[in-house]
Amino acid sequence: MQTIRHIIFIMSGLLFFVGLSSVTRAETPSLWLTPQVSDVRNNPVFIQIFKEEKELELYHRESNGRFRLVKRYPVCQFSGGLGPKQLTGDLKSPEGFYRVTPAQLNPNSRFYRAINLGFPNEFDQAHGYTGDYLMIHGDCKSVGCYAMTDAYIGEIYRYVENALQGGQTDLNIAIYPFRMNQENMNRHRNSSHMAFWQQLQPAYQYFTDNRIPAIVSVINGRYVVNAHSAAPASVTETLLTRSSE
Repeated sequence: MQTIRHIIFIMSGLLFFVGLSSVTRAETPSLWLTPQVSDVRNNPVFIQIFKEEKELELYHRESNGRFRLVKRYPVCQFSGGLGPKQLTGDLKSPEGFYRVTPAQLNPNSRFYRAINLGFPNEFDQAHGYTGDYLMIHGDCKSVGCYAMTDAYIGEIYRYVENALQGGQTDLNIAIYPFRMNQENMNRHRNSSHMAFWQQLQPAYQYFTDNRIPAIVSVINGRYVVNAHSAAPASVTETLLTRSSE
């Protein structure tokens, strides 16, 4: 009888630890969700962020030159509501078109991993907007950045790093207040930011229609989408590559 009780006790303990292990696995976020980074190691990538929807979309370029959605990530936190960042200390997260080079990646950020947006860009500078160290980073706290949680930024960061190491010279990031379809534009038509948003909308629409990032210039302090064919462009010819006075 004692032997039977001893066996039951051991089995109960094993079941307890197996159950505990299962719970631990379920609560531990996976760094590599889907697909694995190696699947798109040498593919140029493109990122769109939508504030109102709190979503970040990661795309990679396929062999036909068009970009395919790899994954849509929830934005854990941004700050300041809709509209462009204008002043240091206004706690607003930026909107507009930004370019990231390898020098803007920080694998040792106090927010785990960080991608510096390069604010202020040429448009921001033309309007006298100020601010610095505006990032996409880990954790879930924001004073002007886009916080993605450590698990998600780890994955996004690796995609970006591998693309830049694989030959992409810089990464284009388009940040919108919301998905800029006609319904949403009408819904926000009375916003004081509408004149600015109307400068962003053509680039959103171009990518939606063609799955190729638009060529955007800053002309006389305005974002302007250059008219060109829908033929796939090289990655170095897309988004904010030209400017004129």
